[in-house]
Amino acid sequence: MKKIVTNTFEETQQVGLTFAKELRGGEVIALYGNLGAGKTTFMQGLAKGLGITRNIISPTFIIMRTYEVSNNDIRTLYHLDLYRIENDEQAVDLGLNDLMGEKDNIVAIEWPDKIENILPEKRINIYFEYLGDDKREIRLD
Repeated sequence: MKKIVTNTFEETQQVGLTFAKELRGGEVIALYGNLGAGKTTFMQGLAKGLGITRNIISPTFIIMRTYEVSNNDIRTLYHLDLYRIENDEQAVDLGLNDLMGEKDNIVAIEWPDKIENILPEKRINIYFEYLGDDKREIRLD
């Protein structure tokens, strides 16, 4: 497990940007951490690293945002925030099973613990911890 401590918002975004360079398509990324731990900030950097220029905001109230990617073999980034869902069935109703594992998609899920039963075994787990002020610990599994 790789552990990174960031001290600023920009450093957290940079970790996401650097991480994006390793993605090839088909990845499911599970983003674990409490509110304010840095998940969306990381996603902003990841999106930038994929060449997405749109503003990335948390999809808390709409659950899923879709971004077109014009980068390598990756076509679409799906950013989900499952904080408001109550069970696996709601995630299935979103079509999540169809999105996960498609080779030209990247699926990034905030609050993946809400759907542990349907997450694929093959995924990238990233853990975020708030350490105070703008300091965050990011652990990539």
